Amino acid sequence: MIERVDIPGGPNNPGEPTPKGPDSAPRRRGARPESLFISDLHLTAERPAANARFFRFLDEIAPAAEAIYILGDFFEAWVGDDALADPFHAQVAAALHQLVSRGVRLFVMHGNRDFLLGEDFTRATGASLLTEPCVVNLYDQPTLLLHGDVLCTDDLDYQQFRRLVRDPDWQAGFLARPLPERVALARELRSRSEQVKADKRPEIMDANPEAVLNAFRQHGVRRMIHGHTHRPAHHRLMVDDRACERWVLPDWYDSGGYLVCSEAGCGLVYLD
Repeated sequence: MIERVDIPGGPNNPGEPTPKGPDSAPRRRGARPESLFISDLHLTAERPAANARFFRFLDEIAPAAEAIYILGDFFEAWVGDDALADPFHAQVAAALHQLVSRGVRLFVMHGNRDFLLGEDFTRATGASLLTEPCVVNLYDQPTLLLHGDVLCTDDLDYQQFRRLVRDPDWQAGFLARPLPERVALARELRSRSEQVKADKRPEIMDANPEAVLNAFRQHGVRRMIHGHTHRPAHHRLMVDDRACERWVLPDWYDSGGYLVCSEAGCGLVYLD
């Protein structure tokens, strides 16, 4: 079952610049004038129900859109593009490539679980890799896209870990290890992360309000879309006398969902 909640977007500010972005390309014939945003699917062969939901999304929903944006944590873990040799990862890549071959544009952003997605993955899928943060021209509305973890500034331990694993030298050293060793290390890190999160106050793992305001000010936009926190919502806020909105995407652990945006605005859609 699909529950759709449509909330109109706010008007553009004629004084704001309209940056060029992925949505500036010509529209595919037959595509609905809308783009879909997903994140935090955490795909893994160990979670067949979520995988089936995702493949159903690709077959039944995604082909009608003109663009799909995956804003991080697409996989439960990604230890390097040589992981494409894994049968499940190869199946996912082939499904994405099939979607792109039908004319749907596909954009992918790194998350905290899959920051090692690289050029081999984009070649295998036909996706374009977005740099975070990214401002796109979304139906004449400049929109800031993030995975969302950079907004969780109260979680100091996590931010320190993020700086470590995003360091190019650390990544080069990690990728130099044999694939089985990287897989084992990723499992160990995930297990340790779950133990640490269990002892943290929930509020420090959410977006910090001041960090949100700073992101709006820095990029001069009225709309922000991100995932990571697993707290789907539509937040309306005023930023220096400007009416702004922040959309938080749902995770796919138990059900799943996506954000659909068009010229009329955006709305969350939940999947069962």
